[in-house]
Amino acid sequence: MLKRELYLSKIRSFYEETSLIKIIYGLRRSGKSVILTQIIDEIKEKKINDDHIIYINFESLEYSFIKNAKDLYEYIKSLTKDKKKYYVFLDEIQKVDEFEKGINSLRITNNYSIFITGSNSKMTFLELSTDLSGRYVSFKVNPLTFKETVELTNTKPKDYKKLLLDIFEWGTLPQRFSFKENSAKLNYITDVYDSIILKDVVERLGIKDITAFNKIFQYILEIEGKEFSANNVLEYLKKEYREISSRTLYEYLEALCGTFIVNKVYRYDIAGKSIMKTLNKFYASDLGVKKVKTNNKEINYSRCLENIVYNELIAKGFEVYIGKTSKGEIDFIATKDKEVKYIQVCYLLDKEETIQREFSAYNNINDNYPKYVISLDEENHSKNGIKHLNIFDFLMNDNF
Repeated sequence: MLKRELYLSKIRSFYEETSLIKIIYGLRRSGKSVILTQIIDEIKEKKINDDHIIYINFESLEYSFIKNAKDLYEYIKSLTKDKKKYYVFLDEIQKVDEFEKGINSLRITNNYSIFITGSNSKMTFLELSTDLSGRYVSFKVNPLTFKETVELTNTKPKDYKKLLLDIFEWGTLPQRFSFKENSAKLNYITDVYDSIILKDVVERLGIKDITAFNKIFQYILEIEGKEFSANNVLEYLKKEYREISSRTLYEYLEALCGTFIVNKVYRYDIAGKSIMKTLNKFYASDLGVKKVKTNNKEINYSRCLENIVYNELIAKGFEVYIGKTSKGEIDFIATKDKEVKYIQVCYLLDKEETIQREFSAYNNINDNYPKYVISLDEENHSKNGIKHLNIFDFLMNDNF
């Protein structure tokens, strides 16, 4: 089993913390439950007795009797026999009504170190009630990074490109690597995303027109990396005889983002130094979703590479924006603490005009923040203070 050190290293210092709830959230099947079990294993290494470790998976019928905050509180209390510290792990907790109240009551009444996971936006600060306000730390888990995939599959550097192209097609949900046959991979990925849409979107929002929702989903995936226009989507639906209001459209888009299937990326006006709320873009959390939710079976290598760079920047802890300049745009502005980096992504710099286009995107930026062009090319095209990076040097480097 791959040890998700990328996340464990961030969570480890909070293992003994009882005043803060540890929230681990992200896309379904991205590995949250595995991380919980790895945390449990590390806690057991400290010689903690099994009866002081409480694990509940709310996707199991065994715990279907826990329906609300009171049920949750009373069940955990029934397992508490002394005043020593208990480690409580609650997997897919969003299934419990008003779970925040139950968790907060546990937090203040006994010596509990509490870890919870969830797969929709109720697990983020955007939707958590005031019961947990300021009383938690959160960690977003994504599908495997390229480096994690290399480790899982024991891929050698000579086969990095082959692995990358495989990811373009099938994504990096951890369990999909246990399937060898393409038909099995396809069935697994289809089941995962159908489950997300049914359980976390349709049921939660009470969506009646599932066909319209799926068409919007498909449209977003097919324009990935391009400017989003609500008017274009509404016109597209009209042609498909599926008219909806702009309000409904935005509700559906928020639902997609709220289940972490796609990520909305805002534009940043470099000259005006301000975030723009219009003409944003969307990127898939996992490229495998495009295999099952779009009609276009041709792989757009440039878009896929751009998507992977975006996901990698997020995994490395950056906040990411699209950069707007007076003459065009920069693919990404990545910020972390006071660090700022500009990034252009191109599949191959195989023509002089391509090199010129990618490097000249920086002509109207006069600050001294580092500027990069990332591509598959092995030849170094760095010039004029702009650094060219091979994609694998970027993906395998933890310290970018």
